Amino acid sequence: MRNFSPFMLLVLMALSLAWAPGPAVAGEVNIYSARQEALIKPLLDRFSEQSGIKVNLVAGRPEALLQRLQSEGRNSPADLLLTVDAGNLNRAMEAGVFQPISSPVLEAVVPAGLRDPEGHWFGLSKRARVILYAKDRFDPAGISTYADLADPALGKKICIRSSNNVYNQSLVASMIAHQGVEATEAWVRGLMANLARPPQGGDRDQISALAAGQCDLAVVNTYYLGGMLNGSEAERTAAAAAGLIWPDQKGHGTHINVSGAGVTRYARNRDNAVKLLEFLVSEEAQQWYAEVNYEFPVRADAPVGETLAAWGEFKADELNLARLGEYNPAAVRLMDRAGWR
Repeated sequence: MRNFSPFMLLVLMALSLAWAPGPAVAGEVNIYSARQEALIKPLLDRFSEQSGIKVNLVAGRPEALLQRLQSEGRNSPADLLLTVDAGNLNRAMEAGVFQPISSPVLEAVVPAGLRDPEGHWFGLSKRARVILYAKDRFDPAGISTYADLADPALGKKICIRSSNNVYNQSLVASMIAHQGVEATEAWVRGLMANLARPPQGGDRDQISALAAGQCDLAVVNTYYLGGMLNGSEAERTAAAAAGLIWPDQKGHGTHINVSGAGVTRYARNRDNAVKLLEFLVSEEAQQWYAEVNYEFPVRADAPVGETLAAWGEFKADELNLARLGEYNPAAVRLMDRAGWR
């Protein structure tokens, strides 16, 4: 063994301490969030006011944050990963970046279908994927289900975003869960035949295209419509041109998804992360989601706000959202085979 002078031993000890992961800091929690900062930071600030726990926020794209967590491993400072869509939550779980937790508060408030059965992640807000129609030129009487979008008699009237969007992947995954691969692939092929234009843009772009006359029908998440109805003058004008159809009210119900979060595998502030999760399903936080982000609360007793209330009540699909992640690979392969680009 090589001999080191006392001075060199002190230097080496100092370097090892500098590179070693630090201990948990009391009163702190670190969150990686795939939600835009404006859509989550006011809630985090409110949590800090009430609890005295400082929240450190890093925002980014879902794929980038997951990759970052994987590369950081046990050295990651993140205590909580917040992301959108059950498909992304399941990918994170399968990548091993979550740890299961048990919380009587979360288990009492978040319905079983909106959380991982083993406690790796919990839904925090709901969004519905609906059909919009042009109120000034399209009669919605013939459209009541997702299946109707594939009817050859409809013609080229639909706007929808690309297949690499996880919202569409989860919609297709839900259909596979309900009716199998063969029937779902036939539906996707019929949908593609009825597109008014190649898939492009985000959900707001589909609403704008409908208002501009580029299509008569659009498939979007409801909170984009809510945001535009309360946005700039141009956005309000475009959104006002759209009528809303809740699909499959006599069947499985309208497809829903969630934004959600889980405690990271190597969380150093685990207890604070659980406290933050519990705050995010409090009535106050849930009401904020509804009135500011135009997302539906996961708890049944939270007010939904004026915009959401104006759309009326609807029957939601009760499929356990954990199954969306289970069927996501099959959905992606199917969409590729059917030419959904």
